[in-house]
Amino acid sequence: MLPRMSYEPPPIYPRHVMCFVGTGLDLERCRKIATEVGGPEFTLDDDNSEAAPNPNMPQAFQASLTMASFTDDDWDAVERHDSVAYILSPPMRPSTEVDNSRRMLAVTDALLRDGAGAAKNESSGLAHGRDKWLGLAELAATADDEAELLEALYYAFVKRPIFDGEVLYSCGMQLFGEADIELSDTDIADQERLRERVDVMDAFGLYLLTEERARELTDGAGFREEPEARRWLLHRRADTRTDFDDIAFNLTGLWRLSPADAAGDAPGQ
Repeated sequence: MLPRMSYEPPPIYPRHVMCFVGTGLDLERCRKIATEVGGPEFTLDDDNSEAAPNPNMPQAFQASLTMASFTDDDWDAVERHDSVAYILSPPMRPSTEVDNSRRMLAVTDALLRDGAGAAKNESSGLAHGRDKWLGLAELAATADDEAELLEALYYAFVKRPIFDGEVLYSCGMQLFGEADIELSDTDIADQERLRERVDVMDAFGLYLLTEERARELTDGAGFREEPEARRWLLHRRADTRTDFDDIAFNLTGLWRLSPADAAGDAPGQ
């Protein structure tokens, strides 16, 4: 009898899937721009791109907005579109995520300037208005250092906040090889309180991307935005929200931030 072999699934390599809609999009030109700007491994998804309107697009874009940057012109582009192009980045191995994310943002900029009307990232479920995409692309292209580049890429591709009725969470950190973020404190009675919670998520997300010390975080550690700010406890969890074969699945998992008991806390702990 042959010995029983153990099986481990292959690693899941994240990739960017960008959706572009427009009027009269030339799919072959979209392919050419993706290859010229992004590189030879950036491709047009022939199976899903089509020179025809998709009636689900208005609803899909609506679901992809968080802090809306869409204008009337953006909605008009979605509603009047008659063609859809999906551009794929190569599957991203560790150490290639930042460069490929930078390239995909450059591809997005190029296609919007060439005639695409609107764009959304399927891998994180995030859409911006045209002007917001172009502004973030410019910030990335003119960044003075990697920290500035990562900040532009974070705001371009990480969707937050998403609320499931129990926690606020992000989607898209898998595109940088990092865990996504959950915030268990959902005291978001008004927009100001919600903005405060998003600021915490952003501070921690950028900490994960830009600080070497983030590699040393362990379950139960604490985090503060600033020395005198509220302290949050960190707990590492698996991504059980997303199916293993979904493009939004985060193999790295997530960090849940929970409010720490203020009693006995010293600033900076």
